[in-house]
Amino acid sequence: MNPDANEQPGEAGGRRKLLGLAALMRMVFSGADLVPVGERLMARAAADPQDAEALMDLSTILQIWLNHQLALATQAQALAMQQLYRLPAAGSGEPGIRLLALMAPGDLMTNTPLDLLLEGSDVALDMLYLTPDLALPERLPEHDVLFVAIGESDRNRPLLAEIEEIVGNWPRPVLNLPERIVSTSREGASALLEALPGAVMPIAARVGRPALERLARAELPIADLLHEGAFPIILRPIDSHAGKGLSKIDDPAGAARYLQDMPESEFYVSRFVDYRSPDGLYRKYRVALIGGRAFAVHMGVSAHWMIHYLNAGMTESAEKRAEEARFMADFDEDFARRHGAALAAVHQRFGLDYLVIDCAEDAAGRLLIFEVDTGGVVHALDPVELFPYKQAQMRKVFAAFRELLAGAMKRGRV
Repeated sequence: MNPDANEQPGEAGGRRKLLGLAALMRMVFSGADLVPVGERLMARAAADPQDAEALMDLSTILQIWLNHQLALATQAQALAMQQLYRLPAAGSGEPGIRLLALMAPGDLMTNTPLDLLLEGSDVALDMLYLTPDLALPERLPEHDVLFVAIGESDRNRPLLAEIEEIVGNWPRPVLNLPERIVSTSREGASALLEALPGAVMPIAARVGRPALERLARAELPIADLLHEGAFPIILRPIDSHAGKGLSKIDDPAGAARYLQDMPESEFYVSRFVDYRSPDGLYRKYRVALIGGRAFAVHMGVSAHWMIHYLNAGMTESAEKRAEEARFMADFDEDFARRHGAALAAVHQRFGLDYLVIDCAEDAAGRLLIFEVDTGGVVHALDPVELFPYKQAQMRKVFAAFRELLAGAMKRGRV
């Protein structure tokens, strides 16, 4: 292994460049039609069967279009040709920081979406995809910092274990160590954050389908599956994100109906926490911990308990946007101060350089933590005319992330 080798696979001969997730998602948020872009990428791949970048971008577009099976097949085709993909720094000069990220094949939730954090920056990003069948190449690009971008999942755990051995003696600073990423699983996180002062994360128990079927037939008490057990509960398939397969179950009959539609063999079960505010609305926050410091990412307000920012009606409601603007403007002196001890404890217990928290506040005012992971989307793509307040806030987030990289690079040169 030579971490100072300059050569990149496939760059000779004026190879076409990668567009990347950030550029493609910016087109989506601006209302652009991706069909012509996809057609051009397919034409490129047809003209040059070795154009792995075209296939990788095409895979991203297919994922945006929710054609997951074809997207992953296209991605696999690209990775069979090439493991390393580059997004250059903005501008024409030398990059200020050279970042190498270790990635895993998969959908858009599989890895930390670093190019969204680095959009328009002076950081050059090299993304190296690894699997048990795609080993670390002997020759790697020059880099100042290594970032383990692979998120926790059943599929990725063996890969993270392999990387743990590899990065133990890495000659450059390493951010987000793999053994710490593993602890962000739902069951791992809820165990790690148990009895956290000023915060609560409901226990997530991993349950097989046969036990849930017995619960659905009223043959097994809920307390046998979950020691906090009482209806209503939350069910979701293992490794699901963004609300896929997530449902509130009120009784055994509800569990039976749920299983009729869900073919998976394993699920997470946790107690449902009613976190409605006094006005009857639910408020869910995304917070990034960067080097241990908390930053506001977004706030969703909804009449429904299952909030995702894109379905919370933020675009349609000036009142909701005004509340989010206040949340961001007052974050350091309000939310971050009220929950400062809990957020500091989260950082200390996970020990990750970069972590995203989806959370709320319960009726007692405690920080209610739904999920912690390294792959939560953090971006500045929302239309400026509707969300003008986000630009300054996201510049703070992106500057903090660059400072994290710069600090690691400086330590590596000492």
